[in-house]
Amino acid sequence: MAKQKNKKYIFVVGGVMSSVGKGVASSSIGKIIQSKGYRVTNIKCDMYVNIDAGTIRPAEHGEVFVGEDGVEADQDLGNYERFTNQISTHDNYITTGQVYQEVIRRERNLEYDGEDVEVVPDVPKEIIRRIESCQKKNDAEVVITEFGGTVGEYQVLLFLEAARMMKLKSPKDVFFVLVSYLPTPALLGEQKSKPTQYAIRTLNSAGIMPDFVFCRADEPAAENIKRTISMVCSLPISRIVSSPNVASIYDVPVVYEQEHLGRELMKTLGLKARRSNIQDWIAFSRKIQKLDKKVKIGIVGKYFNFKSCRDTYISVIESINHAAWYNDRAPEIIWLDSEKYEHNPGELKELSELNGIIVPGGFGKRGTEGMIMAAKYARENKIPYFGLCLGMQIATIEFARNVAGCQGANSEEMDPGTKHPVIHIMEEQKKFMAKGNYGATMRLGAYNCNLVKGSKAFNAYGQEKISERHRHRYEFNNNYREVLEKAGLKVVGVNPEKNLVEIVELANHPFYIGTQFHPEFKSRPMNPHPLFREFIAAAVKQSKK
Repeated sequence: MAKQKNKKYIFVVGGVMSSVGKGVASSSIGKIIQSKGYRVTNIKCDMYVNIDAGTIRPAEHGEVFVGEDGVEADQDLGNYERFTNQISTHDNYITTGQVYQEVIRRERNLEYDGEDVEVVPDVPKEIIRRIESCQKKNDAEVVITEFGGTVGEYQVLLFLEAARMMKLKSPKDVFFVLVSYLPTPALLGEQKSKPTQYAIRTLNSAGIMPDFVFCRADEPAAENIKRTISMVCSLPISRIVSSPNVASIYDVPVVYEQEHLGRELMKTLGLKARRSNIQDWIAFSRKIQKLDKKVKIGIVGKYFNFKSCRDTYISVIESINHAAWYNDRAPEIIWLDSEKYEHNPGELKELSELNGIIVPGGFGKRGTEGMIMAAKYARENKIPYFGLCLGMQIATIEFARNVAGCQGANSEEMDPGTKHPVIHIMEEQKKFMAKGNYGATMRLGAYNCNLVKGSKAFNAYGQEKISERHRHRYEFNNNYREVLEKAGLKVVGVNPEKNLVEIVELANHPFYIGTQFHPEFKSRPMNPHPLFREFIAAAVKQSKK
């Protein structure tokens, strides 16, 4: 395969409003360019002064996605991985905080050779350096960089300036996609392009012309709307791409290809398609649209009060989707606030209507007693149960209290003075917390795990050695391992380097597994995570009873 001479850079920016779908658009662009035979990498630039997303509340900002090397990043990196199957690391996530931190570090170390350090051009230059570094480390032929927020926000200006400087230096290798919203006022009943026109003008004021405009709307963009936008930004109408609402985010690349986006991308970037291979994705999209038999999964959590549940638990939701579709079922997800069980235990009866129960990750005491009650109900009533991180700890606490005879067992996170700390904090984590050092100090990223042969977990993976991603401070207390195993809670996965318990399960149950890691970060649309796959398979069996 002939090597591409110049690397190509695509910047994806938003117009009109946030949450317009830039992340899915960026992921879909990456998927389509991959299907043409080119290596891609995706970058997310967030405007926050935070160094990473690890200290931001998920209920307000959305899930914290963990990369292979432990980066705590925006949820969009999860979509990048799910669409392109590329592994995310620190290089794929850039924040304003990181950029300023590095500029100040270099200034303090006299790395600017005595020159005065200015916001422009030194901050944009650091942004450019990080983007180009990511390209080199991933050996990418096309880099797709998404800017958080919208073009009219003050905090995005330095990132736009970095992109403009790259365009000035290499005009044939840098391109811009504007993802903008077309509202349809209910009283008028027709799409309006004026907000998008304003977004285009705002982008122009930063010295940038869009090469593509993606028209996000409830319905496909009308032809007269496309013509108007085409005229405003002096683009061929073929580069005004309709992006209507769809049933699944995995339909988006298919919709884009119906708009001939792949062909237009190749032409605009000055590339020749090495192949054209997206048929598997199209077939997958068609399959999931036809599924009508359902499997009902309850998520018992506590982050339901602020932003949408979808953003807070997006990787869990997508993992359920992947596994359900694999098992030829349409997933029906029921959101269950664990706190209501604490106030009214009679509400637990609603769990009997579920085919499976998931207790996802989380922090803090609130709602955990309700989760423990749900885990007990699932154990006693043989309902498939899958505990993720906190959910594994919940299962351990419940079993210790109600089966192993450890009255009052708890996690030190919930009750520092518990007589039976079956979940405790590691010594190294104690040191971090004593100093108030919370950012990027948890057990983060990929760790090895050895599985016990013959266990449900081993049978799901089909191999003895695995690697999974973590994000937590508290661990299974090995001092209780013997008593819990004798009572029937089997430890079937252990980290060999630190002898840390990674997976517990019950043998005499259709499916009762808890993982200290987050398997949801590694699930893919056409390759669901093994544990989610088997959990849903057990739930499907439950639905037939």
